[in-house]
Amino acid sequence: MASSCFSLHHHLHLRTHLNPKIPLRLSDLSTTSLVRITSRSSFTHLIHRRRCSGSAPMARSGQSCPSPKPSDPHRFELDPTLTNDDLRPTTALERTFSGWEMASLWIGLVVGVPTYYLAGSLVDLGMAWWQGIATVVAANAILLVPLVLTGHPGTRYGVPFPVLARSSFGVHGAHIPTLLRALVGCGWYGIETWIGGEAIYLLLPSSLKQSALSQPWPWLGTAPLEFACFIAFWLAQLTIVWKGIEGIRQLEKYAKSQRDQVVGQAGLPLFMGLFTFIGLAVTSSTEVIFGRVISNPIQLLGQIGGLPTRILAILGISLATITTNIAANVVAPANALVNLSPWWFNFRRGALITAVMGIAFQPWRLLQSSESFVYTWLVGYSALLGPIGGIILADYYLVRSTELSIKDLYTSSPHGAYYYSGGYNLAAMASLAAGILPVIPGFLQKVRALSAIPDAFVVIYNNAWFFSFFLAGFLYWVLSSFSGKSRKSLSYDPLLPTQS
Repeated sequence: MASSCFSLHHHLHLRTHLNPKIPLRLSDLSTTSLVRITSRSSFTHLIHRRRCSGSAPMARSGQSCPSPKPSDPHRFELDPTLTNDDLRPTTALERTFSGWEMASLWIGLVVGVPTYYLAGSLVDLGMAWWQGIATVVAANAILLVPLVLTGHPGTRYGVPFPVLARSSFGVHGAHIPTLLRALVGCGWYGIETWIGGEAIYLLLPSSLKQSALSQPWPWLGTAPLEFACFIAFWLAQLTIVWKGIEGIRQLEKYAKSQRDQVVGQAGLPLFMGLFTFIGLAVTSSTEVIFGRVISNPIQLLGQIGGLPTRILAILGISLATITTNIAANVVAPANALVNLSPWWFNFRRGALITAVMGIAFQPWRLLQSSESFVYTWLVGYSALLGPIGGIILADYYLVRSTELSIKDLYTSSPHGAYYYSGGYNLAAMASLAAGILPVIPGFLQKVRALSAIPDAFVVIYNNAWFFSFFLAGFLYWVLSSFSGKSRKSLSYDPLLPTQS
C-alpha cells in the first residue's frame, strides 16, 4: 500500500508556449489546465526551472540561480524555500488510499497503550465503566467533525497541514501553528517511548529491580534503571522509524476522494469505544482482584502470568507502540520542521528531532498519575490545538468558501494571496493568542505554579478545547470580515477534481 503511493512517473506536461524566458504569470500555473503535475519530482523541477530561467550558464556550473525580482504585480516566483518533496502537492497517481485502508490505519492508531491508559485513568478518577465509555465515544464523535472538515482541503488540494496553514496564518506565520502542533506530537512520542521502556524494565530480573539503581533520583524524576530502559527502547525505535519513515506522510493528502477520507475517519468513535471498553473492563476488574485500581497495563502485566506470557504481551505492546509512534507522532513534528526550512530539513531529520524532543518532555512525569495524564497533559495540549483548528476551519469554510490558490501557497511574493503583512496574518495571530491566553491560569494551577485562581478560569480550563476552538474561530472570522480581506473568489481548480 505504501509503496504504491510513491511510485515515480518522471514526466512533466507543459503547454508548448511556456518558455522559460517568458515571465511566469498567475495564469500560467493553473493546476489542471496549463500545468499538470504528474510526478514527485515535477513540482520541484518546475520551481527550479522558474528559479533558473535566463541563467543557464550559472545553472550548469552548479551554482545557485538568483531569482529575478518581479516588476509586474501579477508575476511571481515559486519560492524554493517554501517547498521540497515532502511539502509539495500530491499527484492524482499518488492518491491510492481507500476509505477502508484509512480506517485500518486508524484502528492501528487506536489500539495502543495510551488508549487503554486513558480508559484506566477514567476509572481511577472515579468514573463507572459505562460513564467512561460514554465519555470517550462522545468525545471522539465530536472530534470527528473537525477531523473530517480539516481532511477536506488535504484531499481536495493534496497539500499537507503545514502548507494548508499558510492560507490562514500566512506563508511565514504558518510556522507558529505547525510548531505548536509539533510539540504535541513530540510529547506523545515521548509518552509512547516511555511505555516501551517500562515493558523492557518489567523483563529485568528481580534482583536488579531491587537494587539501588531502581531508586528514583529526585533531580531526574525517575530511577536511573528505568531511564536506561527508556533510552534503550528509544534507540531501538528510532532505528525502525528511520528505516520505515517513507511509509506514512499525511493520510488525507493521499486519499482517493472526499468519500474515502470521510469513510476512513468515520469509524473512529466506534474503534475508540470498543478498545476503551476493554481497558475499562480490565481496569475495573483489577480493583476486585488485587484490591486496588491498576490503570497502567505494564504494571498489570507485572502482577499476572509467567515469563512466557509477559514476553508475548510485551512484544505485542512494543509493536503497537512503535507503529503508533511512526504513524501518529512523527508525521506532524517532522512536517513542521520541514516547513520551517525545506532546504535543510527533510522528513528523516524531522523525525530525529522529534525523537530528541520526546526525551525533553520527560514523559515519566506526565504519567506519574491519572490526574497528571488527563488534566495536565490531555486537557493542557487541547488548549493549543483548539484555536489552531478553529482558525483554519473558519478561514477555509467561512472566509474562502473552500477555494485555495495552490500557487500562492508556495510563493513569498508580496502580491501573493497569503503574504498578508510580511508573510504573517495578524488576524490569525491575534485570534490564536485570544484562544490560548484565557486557558493559561487554569494550566498554571494544575502544575501548581498558582495556588488559587477565579472559578471562571477553572471552568475555562476544564473546557479548554471547546472554549479556545470557538473563541479563536469566531474572532478570526470577525476580524477577517472587517479587514475587507474576505478573499475574492479564486478560479483555480484543485489538483484532483472533487469526487463523491
